[in-house]
Amino acid sequence: MTGQDKKDLDRNAIKNMCGCYEISFQYSETFSPVEGYEKRPDYKTGALELALPIVDEDNQISIQHLLVVNDSTVIKHWRQDWLFENTRVFTYDKDNTWTFRTLPAEDVQGQWTQLVYQVDDSPRYSGTASWVHVDDKHYWENKTDSPLPRREYTKRDDYNVMLRGNRHEITADGWVHEQDNDKVIRKDGEADKLLAQEKGLNAYTRVSDERCKVALDWWAGHEVFWTEVRAAWDEVYNREGTLTLARKVDDKPFYVYLKTLEEKGAQKDEILKVIQKFVKDDSDKQSEASR
Repeated sequence: MTGQDKKDLDRNAIKNMCGCYEISFQYSETFSPVEGYEKRPDYKTGALELALPIVDEDNQISIQHLLVVNDSTVIKHWRQDWLFENTRVFTYDKDNTWTFRTLPAEDVQGQWTQLVYQVDDSPRYSGTASWVHVDDKHYWENKTDSPLPRREYTKRDDYNVMLRGNRHEITADGWVHEQDNDKVIRKDGEADKLLAQEKGLNAYTRVSDERCKVALDWWAGHEVFWTEVRAAWDEVYNREGTLTLARKVDDKPFYVYLKTLEEKGAQKDEILKVIQKFVKDDSDKQSEASR
């Protein structure tokens, strides 16, 4: 198999994650080394979602996820960018801080980076690995640090980093996102402590595209604005070293500002000015650390 043949297989696998899907989300804690730790209840839910390719280029495929609620309401969900032989990645540390760095080109030869973003296009996590095509299986897997998932961070504060084991596998009727996650307590100057481990299984089952038409129509009316948002964030991501984001400015999270910006038809420069209000400088970090 030539390098181009392998790349074509990779691209087909990534693009096979696009479409309209019924999704089942299941998570269960499996182990804890902490004496007396009380296992949290299993988490199960479902959703209807459109995974829409918004960039399809030779070395980049970007997929925007849109939730469909009650067959009528659309909510912008997460985004995943896939970059071929990419050398720029970001790694989550803790306390809403990411480290941006450059990898040696020889280390990523033939590999794809998956960069995952929050609903407001702020960073979440990224990882680099090779797609594997063997015995009629097509999968990509990686382990990387990330913030707590939404299902956790609003309900608990007994750990602050999730070390995610991600496996994306294409199936006959869709794809599966399998996870083996470590829930980690991270503090400056100390070794990480494992609180618990969990197994996750998100199964994406393809359904008729007609069921997601409302999401496709919604995106047609919002795509221009979110293109400007991505361009503004790209200005912020063009960096080396750390990026720390405030969770709120004037007691309002970023998505509240985004709603106002979209209503007024704001473009990249105005959006960037608002994003920069959330970017903490070193004096902000030192002030918080001293409290």
